[in-house]
Amino acid sequence: MTKSTRERIFFIDFMRAFAVIMMVQGHTIDAFLADEYRTYDSLVYSFWVTIRGFTAPIFMVSSGVAFTYMFRSVNLPFSQNPRVTKGLKRFVVLMLTAYLLRYPTYLLIDFSHVTHQQWLTFFTVDALHLIGIGILFILFFSYLSEILKLNEYLVYTLAAAFFFLMWNVTEYINWANNFPIPFAAYFYAGTGSLFPIFPWSGYVLAGALLGTYLAKNPGMYKTKSFNYVLAAIGVSFLAAAGIVSFIQTNFIGYKHFFTDNSFVILLRLGVVALLISFMSFLADSVKKIPLIVQEIGRYTLVVYVVHIIVIYGSAWIPGFAMFWPKSLNLTLSLLAAAAMIVLMVYLVHLINKYKPVLKKKPVTSHS
Repeated sequence: MTKSTRERIFFIDFMRAFAVIMMVQGHTIDAFLADEYRTYDSLVYSFWVTIRGFTAPIFMVSSGVAFTYMFRSVNLPFSQNPRVTKGLKRFVVLMLTAYLLRYPTYLLIDFSHVTHQQWLTFFTVDALHLIGIGILFILFFSYLSEILKLNEYLVYTLAAAFFFLMWNVTEYINWANNFPIPFAAYFYAGTGSLFPIFPWSGYVLAGALLGTYLAKNPGMYKTKSFNYVLAAIGVSFLAAAGIVSFIQTNFIGYKHFFTDNSFVILLRLGVVALLISFMSFLADSVKKIPLIVQEIGRYTLVVYVVHIIVIYGSAWIPGFAMFWPKSLNLTLSLLAAAAMIVLMVYLVHLINKYKPVLKKKPVTSHS
């Protein structure tokens, strides 16, 4: 592996580490902060809510970048690319993990006492489901672009636009009337899903665009022009969001769902593009990125799963939120978030420290 390739991986890991740490603090504060402190009269709470609204798009885009970068770095036809099999395995792992985290009963196969609400919680589509589905979409559209000899940038762009635009239609269809809830949950938020494929798959596919570019242009991210172009794209999205906001304020009104949703998507894409530009600049400016940052980026799944179990628990383990559900003041909630971040960083440190020992094969004697 060349030096430039390794540095590009460091940059992607940097972005993923930031995304998962933001998700850790967001979940922690949301789980513990009492309702009386959730007021927009508080500048701290208003800032936190605003920042949290960008956490999931950052996480989805960075996941799309990371997978597509590795997938496209292998210059082989789709049928021969080993990253296809790894992507499918990753999909299976993500889906199994996601459903286990929301498993409705500790009895494994006895569902006689599971309530309707518990089933809805079990079938809720969360971040892990969405990233797994996003990987499948990336593989599908990559295969489609290859067999039809289409430009993959165009295919990813059109696919992302499809999921973004169709959200304005799919979210207002009662899918539970047409499909069983386990399937309907993937199409809209009506059953309680946090990240249905519309519009969230669009962010993963937007990340696939950048991942493809990084794989096909080694070392380009270190150039100033790369950062400038990303920043210009981000500003363009923000400007488009401003235009949409002006139109709906002065001509349509805030209840028109198409412009409301378009504004949110454009705003998120703009902020994410600017953030990636900044991280690329930062990764290039810092002489050496700390190893722990790189490792957090590589173990995002572990960090995600462990912090979810610690906070919310599972069917077999109680979480801290069961003892102090939305009952702490702002200061204690912030301290809890800081403690959770430190715990996750230390967890990654331990994994990095003991992984070589665990992987070391025992020495066998020969007579």
